[in-house]
Amino acid sequence: MKLAILGAGVIANVVAGTIAQIPEIECYAVAARDYDRARALADKHGFKLAYGSYEEMLKDEQVELVYITSPHSHHYQHMKMCIEHGKHVVCEKAFTVNAMQAREIARLAKEKGVYVAEAIWTRYMPSRKMISDLLEGGAIGKVHTLTANLSYDVDEIRRMWDPALAGGTLLDLGVYGIHFMGMHFGTDYESMHTAVYKMETGMDGMETMTYFYPGGRMAVLTHSSYCRSDRKGIFHGDKGYMIVENINNPQSISIYDTNDVLLQHIPVPEQISGYEYQFIEAVRCIKEGKIESDSIPFEDTFWVMEQMDKLRAEWGMKYPQEIEEV
Repeated sequence: MKLAILGAGVIANVVAGTIAQIPEIECYAVAARDYDRARALADKHGFKLAYGSYEEMLKDEQVELVYITSPHSHHYQHMKMCIEHGKHVVCEKAFTVNAMQAREIARLAKEKGVYVAEAIWTRYMPSRKMISDLLEGGAIGKVHTLTANLSYDVDEIRRMWDPALAGGTLLDLGVYGIHFMGMHFGTDYESMHTAVYKMETGMDGMETMTYFYPGGRMAVLTHSSYCRSDRKGIFHGDKGYMIVENINNPQSISIYDTNDVLLQHIPVPEQISGYEYQFIEAVRCIKEGKIESDSIPFEDTFWVMEQMDKLRAEWGMKYPQEIEEV
């Protein structure tokens, strides 16, 4: 399947190197607003063509699947362009800037009959099932709480502080914590409480959310753009606790008893980079005639976008109207 990359930033370079090692995919084209950047990425990773215009690339009838790596603020616009040209899409997280846009993209995908999925890689990784199996198998008994954090020292990067790029910690880092919680605690929570510290631009710099679930379960998520955290996800049960190293790219799982004795340490399977799973699934789903992912169907993406809409509403944080609208 011929794949094209829309955007030539840092993540595009990392993913391009992964895609080049997937037999099911042909590295076909790269497009950027700056042709030289597109050409450099294409040459580096063996892509056949480079374009200095997204529109020009989408007119290429050979392009079958497009990977979108543009800023959050442009995801809706760029996915819509791809769908209008009949291209299948894998779009970087956060899928859009709000749930309304996400639902409109799903509607357009169904109308056009093309596959569209959010590239939240942790949803596709083998570690997801490993974690779920251990929890469901009673490895730490009855689970009562989940704590998860993801923080990096990135507050000076423009995409993190600029409202015009839908900046802030939430769509860039918080999305991982919310997805992690949704995968392992589900979506049926009873109440949520949150607090935020805002940047001078009005965007969120760091925040915490506490979700209360039926059965006396609680999830606490923390994210920040000012410092690097340990990035751990920790499940606490009545027979011990389980630590997932790095919630946005799990490296291992460790199980301890109530006396802090390590009972089991489980590394995740070797992988190219971790990005490969979402593209392998995309190819399979497209061949099967599906328009949404098995690992993250539209409803799961909608739920996460709705959580972020609720959080921003509580914080009084809005992006420019032209970014929010459909």
